[in-house]
Amino acid sequence: MPDRPTPPPPTPHRSTPPPSSTSRDTGPPRITPPLYAAPTGPWDAVRTGMRRNGTAVVYSTRTAWSDGPLADDELLRRLLGHDWPRYQRTPDPTVRSRFAASRLILKHTAAAALGTDARDIDLAYKVGGRPYLRGLDQIQVSLTHTGDLIAVGVSRHGRIGVDTEPLTRTMDFDREHRLMCTPAEHAELTALPAAARNVRMLRLWTLKEAYTKALGQGRRLGFTEFGFSADDDTLLTPDGRPAAHGPWAFASHRVLGRYLVSVACHDEGLDTSPDTAVRTMLDEGFFQTMKEPPTPA
Repeated sequence: MPDRPTPPPPTPHRSTPPPSSTSRDTGPPRITPPLYAAPTGPWDAVRTGMRRNGTAVVYSTRTAWSDGPLADDELLRRLLGHDWPRYQRTPDPTVRSRFAASRLILKHTAAAALGTDARDIDLAYKVGGRPYLRGLDQIQVSLTHTGDLIAVGVSRHGRIGVDTEPLTRTMDFDREHRLMCTPAEHAELTALPAAARNVRMLRLWTLKEAYTKALGQGRRLGFTEFGFSADDDTLLTPDGRPAAHGPWAFASHRVLGRYLVSVACHDEGLDTSPDTAVRTMLDEGFFQTMKEPPTPA
């Protein structure tokens, strides 16, 4: 398929620490800035980010994949693997296309990070629907989408969560602050002009979504029970004091000029070796079993 124009790089909310080639300092993990990737890549850059920082965040659009794997049923069946029956059962064409594209982007991102083929990645789902890589517990993944945008996160340090919203979303401060703001955040937002308040609320919403996704809590953890600072995304207590949150890192980026993507990543003290090749992390028997094609539905 023809190459698509390369979108501009994401605009970070705050500066990102410089990467290390083979190791990193103690403390919170570094979050690799989001990278746009179409079916043709650039997947080498994903692998580089994973090797340097232990994380990879990729975003793309459903339409960017519509002329490639999504247009070839046989290739799509092989790539979706165990998700193929679910894809076939989905009646709405837009929902079906988004489901397939999101799984392909997640599989291609994980494959690039692990140095293997996307067809070798086997997705499974926890209670509640959170995806994980079967047989690769050392690698954590997260998936989010809104409109045409799909974003995924991969980490070898520990839990990761990603969330996205369109920058055009209007937040109803009078109604929604009761659902998502701590007292300190409410006081901060009240002092802002309406336009700046909406931008800040979007960032708070996506950061809180990303954090609770990484924790595996979703909306079960109330958004009013924790907050974020306005200047550097530090995790705060409801009254605005720094929380003893351990080695967490947070970041927000504008992508494609119309979406906000936020990421939360935790360092659980896992093996930080830059070698994340799938053969390093799996025994040969399991690797060969994972490569077996699914039985056609």
